[in-house]
Amino acid sequence: MELTNRIQTLGQEKTALKPNKNAKDEKLKESCREMEAVFLNMLLQQMRRTVPKSGIMDKSNAEETMQSMLDGEVTQNMSKAGGMGLADLLYRQLSEQGNIHKSQAPK
Repeated sequence: MELTNRIQTLGQEKTALKPNKNAKDEKLKESCREMEAVFLNMLLQQMRRTVPKSGIMDKSNAEETMQSMLDGEVTQNMSKAGGMGLADLLYRQLSEQGNIHKSQAPK
């Protein structure tokens, strides 16, 4: 009877740990999406710098700020929609590294 209770308790503890692992995975996925968004934002900024500016109308500081904010939102949405696959690649790489480090850790 006591052994059965102990086994059930261990099973409950194990299932209680799974949401924590899932939470870590979700946090890692979100961090990877954010990293992809930062990369895409930098890429977009550099691309905009290559476009020649016409001398007719110069951009004001407000317009540049607004363009920067818009680029930030666009790249966030691009990343959430799948982006260019960088977030997935980062997630796979980092999650594999985490598994390797766990298996090599002293017991």
